Amino acid sequence: HLVQTPQNWPSLHPSAKKTTPTSNPVEGVDYPANQMIPVNQNSVDLGKPADFPSYGWDNEYGERSVSVPPFQASEHMITNGEFYQFIKDGGYRKKEYWCDDGWAWRTHRNLKWPFFWEAAGPAGSHEYSLRTVFQIISMPWDWPVDVTYYEAKAYCRWKTEQDGSPTSKPYRVLTEAEHHVIRDQEHNLQAARANVDADRVMAHGGQTFAEGVKGSNLNLAFASQNPVNYFAPSHTGHRDTTGNAWEWTEDHFNPLKGFEVHHVYDDFSSPCFDGKHSMIVGGSFVSTGDEASVFARFHFRPHFLQHSGFRLVASEEDAPATHLYAGNFGGQAATRDEAVNSGEPVAAESDNVYETNSSLNMYLGLHYPSPGSCVSPIIEHPNSPTHGLRFPQRVANLLTKLEPVRSTNSALDVGCAVGGASFELAKTFDSVDAFDFSQSFVDAAKRMQAGDDVRFRVPMEADLYEHCKAQHEEGVTEEVRNRVSFFTGNACRVSEMADEGTLSSYDGIVMSNLLCRLPDPQACLDGLPRIVNKGGVVVMVTPFSWLEEFTPRSKWLGGFYDPVSKEPIRSKDQLHDIMAERGFEKIHEEEIPLVIREHQRKYQYIVSEATGWRKVG
Repeated sequence: HLVQTPQNWPSLHPSAKKTTPTSNPVEGVDYPANQMIPVNQNSVDLGKPADFPSYGWDNEYGERSVSVPPFQASEHMITNGEFYQFIKDGGYRKKEYWCDDGWAWRTHRNLKWPFFWEAAGPAGSHEYSLRTVFQIISMPWDWPVDVTYYEAKAYCRWKTEQDGSPTSKPYRVLTEAEHHVIRDQEHNLQAARANVDADRVMAHGGQTFAEGVKGSNLNLAFASQNPVNYFAPSHTGHRDTTGNAWEWTEDHFNPLKGFEVHHVYDDFSSPCFDGKHSMIVGGSFVSTGDEASVFARFHFRPHFLQHSGFRLVASEEDAPATHLYAGNFGGQAATRDEAVNSGEPVAAESDNVYETNSSLNMYLGLHYPSPGSCVSPIIEHPNSPTHGLRFPQRVANLLTKLEPVRSTNSALDVGCAVGGASFELAKTFDSVDAFDFSQSFVDAAKRMQAGDDVRFRVPMEADLYEHCKAQHEEGVTEEVRNRVSFFTGNACRVSEMADEGTLSSYDGIVMSNLLCRLPDPQACLDGLPRIVNKGGVVVMVTPFSWLEEFTPRSKWLGGFYDPVSKEPIRSKDQLHDIMAERGFEKIHEEEIPLVIREHQRKYQYIVSEATGWRKVG
């Protein structure tokens, strides 16, 4: 053999010596039942103290407080026995359980079961054994299954379909914050900050790590995993909250507040703050040193193989996960999967250009052009069109300049994108509602509202890019940000949203480059009288760039010839007639330029028509 077991390699867990059936494991006999255990609302303070006397990677330092809503989590990680049911039911053959990238990965690898499983019988017999690091053993059905993030999420969707979720939302995997809530209170983050030895890796080597009431399978205590019910549960009743196998989470790998790149290893964390690395937590049997610490924060791509498993989680609230790119894992699509399973309307990536990472990056650059420590929003050159920057803010300021009558002192940003205009409006209005059809845009706006470290890519040349930090403009304080309420909505359903109570009545409304991107612009305009107070002002900005990709030709306001008279029908004239019929008087018109960066040396220069309409009827 080219690979041999090292002389001082630890022994496999004693359970590895058992002879087990190769197929059809029985719950309660070959593997334990896995109950969902409720966990009360809590909060978690992340971050390793700078003076903690052990080595740490740069991403561990900093701070973040996370509020964790109530949730339910399975007592232990999903076992080989439980995952066997998914395989036997055809889980690896059914595309509907997989996100697009996950299915592409599965078919590319032609995977029919987890990578460490070995066929132990004829094709189709579903007989398996397990490959450990150096040897093949009888399948331990009560050990946690080793899978990728893609496989974990596919199982969650299958489990939701099979048994239903105990909450209104589908099953998912854990978050980093939830993980720290269920870690044993004698050895969690708070305990370790108070007592160094509470971080057990500071007091135990591999030979003693598994000993005692609070023992666990870390630091090579064993050379394999162990049965999920071998060690005592934590104070919340959950097992293997540390060790045995890493656990996949719904979080992007992300920096904490105050994160600083260390000059000695500047390429360890930062390149992976890309929205395409999922955090893993808890450590595995083979995790040693810093990765066995309670402060460890590690990450892998969703298709990477690691000694990693998962436990089921269900909650009524959204997962308290940190997403650098608004929930989009670049194929993991955790947020999209949850929405599909819960019956919420979600556009496929091919149907909604505004749900893609490239659009999100572009719009973050448009709404938050402050260069900060990043590249300039427009490459420096003579006669640079810097007058085209800050487009969302200029639109918001135009509304204020037109002096709407202040009845409720509230404003609405229709098609708010990532929130630049919304925050500008909040400087002069007491309350601002802001909605967009794109979930990823709204999620990014909420992260900007929370003061999170939101980063976006700026393409430089071909495959080269820079990561930039989105920064608020001067005057957008926490008090100002808290005046805004972001949510998803459909601008073609303004009337319905008003009927449902989602929308109120407003003194001012802005619609920035939205009208010619709606599937039914007339429906949007029809709803405006319902939500604008008398004397209120609507600022509508549009380049009238009609495209069938977004708006059926039959719904265009203009831009075509009358089929009978052959006279040109212009959108500007049609808009005037439509607004007048609905009780609005045109009070302003001007041309507003904007610049959208595609990459460092290519920009879109657009001149939109901005009109102001006061409600008089």
